[in-house]
Amino acid sequence: MATTVAPRRWPRLRFEPLSCATLAIAGLVALPVLVVIGHVFLPWGAIWAHLAATVLGDYVTTTLGLMAGVALGVVVIGLGCAWLVVMCEFPGRSWFEWALVLPMAVPGYVIAYTYADLLQFAGPVQTWIRDLTGWLRGDYWFPPVRSPGGAIALLTLVLYPYVYLLARAAFLQQSAVVLDASRTLGAGPWRSFARVALPMARPAIVAGTALALMETVADYGTVAYFGVPTFTVGIYKVWFGMGDRTAATQLAAMLLIFVLAILVIERGSRRGGRTDQESRPFRPLRRYVLRGSRRGLAFAACALPLILGFLIPAGVLLHWSVIGGDQQFGPRFLRLATNSFGLAAVAALVTVAVATALAAGIRMGRGSLIRIAGHIAPLGYAVPGSVIALGILIPLGAVDNALDSLAERLLGVDLGLLLTGGIAALVFAYLVRFLAVALQSVDAGLAKVSPSMDGAARCLGLGPWGVVRRVHLPMAWGSALTAALLVFVEVLKELPATLIMRPFGFDTLAIQAHNLAADERLVEASSAALTIVGVGLIPLILLSRAIARSRPGRDQGA
Repeated sequence: MATTVAPRRWPRLRFEPLSCATLAIAGLVALPVLVVIGHVFLPWGAIWAHLAATVLGDYVTTTLGLMAGVALGVVVIGLGCAWLVVMCEFPGRSWFEWALVLPMAVPGYVIAYTYADLLQFAGPVQTWIRDLTGWLRGDYWFPPVRSPGGAIALLTLVLYPYVYLLARAAFLQQSAVVLDASRTLGAGPWRSFARVALPMARPAIVAGTALALMETVADYGTVAYFGVPTFTVGIYKVWFGMGDRTAATQLAAMLLIFVLAILVIERGSRRGGRTDQESRPFRPLRRYVLRGSRRGLAFAACALPLILGFLIPAGVLLHWSVIGGDQQFGPRFLRLATNSFGLAAVAALVTVAVATALAAGIRMGRGSLIRIAGHIAPLGYAVPGSVIALGILIPLGAVDNALDSLAERLLGVDLGLLLTGGIAALVFAYLVRFLAVALQSVDAGLAKVSPSMDGAARCLGLGPWGVVRRVHLPMAWGSALTAALLVFVEVLKELPATLIMRPFGFDTLAIQAHNLAADERLVEASSAALTIVGVGLIPLILLSRAIARSRPGRDQGA
C-alpha cells in the first residue's frame, strides 16, 4: 500500500514592523565596525609599511602597557575600597560609600591638564620642594607626569569607580551565612575574603575592569596631551597628518583586536562555576568594627583616591576659573555651551528612542535573528570613538561623493557634503557609541513589565507599537529619563569622535578645553573643563543616592 508523503512546509517569515526595526538598528550599529574590519583586506600601502617599520611596535607595546597598568590600578583601588565600605565600620564610611564614585565625573583629559600643571618643573609642587630644600634643577629626581606612567596613574584615578561600583554590588549580594561558614572552619577575615568572597565576586570585578580597559584604549585626550604613542593617537595622526584614510582605518582595525581580547576575557570570566546563592539562606553582612590605627588606615585608603581623583582636579579648575578662566568667556563661550548642550540633548533623545524601540523589539520578537541583534547592538560601547568615526565617515563620504557627482552631471549643482558635513553623522556616531548605556537602563525599566501585561495588551487589540506606547513607555519612563541623562553626560565628555567628525567651525566645550590645553593655555581651558565636570556630577549624585539605598538589609555593626 503506497503512502503519500505530505510536502514539507517551510516556516513562514513574519516581517513585523517592530522586528524589522530591531534588525535595522542592529545592522546600522554594526556597519561602522564592519567597514573598519573590511579595510584589513585592502592592499597595504607605503604609509602602512612606514608605520610598521617605525612606530607600530611602539603603539602595540605602549597600548598593552597602558592596559596592564590601568587594570592593576583599578582592581587594587576599586576592590580595596569596595571591601572596606561593605565589610568594615570606620569614621566616614557612610560618606565614602557614595563619594567614591565622584571621580567618574572628571574626564581623563581634564585630570591630565590639571596634574600636568601641578607637577611640572615650574608648577607649584616642584617649586615648593625647591624653595624648601634649596635644590636646583638636576639636584633631585621627580617622576615625570608626561609619560606612560603618568597616563596610567591618572586614568586609574578616574576609572577605578567602574570596579568599585560592581565589586561593591557583588559583595552586598553575598550572604553572611557563607562567610560565617568559612569562619567556623578556622578562616580569619582576610582568608575568608580571599578564599570565599573574592571568588564569588570575580565576574563583577572582571566586568568592571573590562569597562575601565575599554575606556583606556578609547582615550585620546590624555595620551595625546602627554605624548604617549598609542593606537588612538596614531589613528588621528595618520588620518589628519598624513591624509591616508586606508592606513588610519587599518590601524583602527588593529585596535579592535585589543577590544575583542577584552571582551573574550570578560566573557570567559563568567565560566568555571556558579556564584549565585539562590539556594542558600540570605543574611545581611555584618561589618567588622575597626579600632586603633586600622581605623585611620581605612579612612586614608578611601580618602586618597577621592582626593587625588576628584577634589584636587576640581579645586584646581575652580581656582583657575576664578583667577583667569576663558578669556573669551561671554558670547563665544555661551555659543560653545549651546553647541555642547544642544548636541548632547539631541543625541540623548535619539539614543533613548532607539534604545526603547530596540529593547521592545528584542522583548517581543521571536527567532534567532532577533537574539543575534540583541547581542550586536550594544557592542558599540566597546568600540573607541575614533574607530566609530572612521567607520561612519568612509561609507557616508562615498555616498556624498556619489550624490554630488550625480547632481553636478544631471543638474549642474554642487551639493557639497550633505551627510558628512553636518550634525547628523556626528549624532549617529554618538548613537553607535552610547546605545549600550541607554539600552541597559531601559532594559532595567522594562523588567518591571511582566509578559502577562504584554499578552493582555495584545488581547485588547493593541499592536506591537501600541504595546510599546501604551504599556512599555509609561512603565519605563523613569529608566528612560535616567538613560537620557547618562547619555547626555557621556556625549558632553566625548572627545575623539567629536574631534574627527564635527562640522567645520562647530566647536564644543570638550573641543575648546582640548585646543586650549594643547596650546598650554591651561587657565583658559578651565572654564570649559569645569563646566563638563559640573554637569557630570548630576548623574553621579543620583547614582550615589541609589547606592546608599541599595542595602539588602539594615546596617549592622559587629
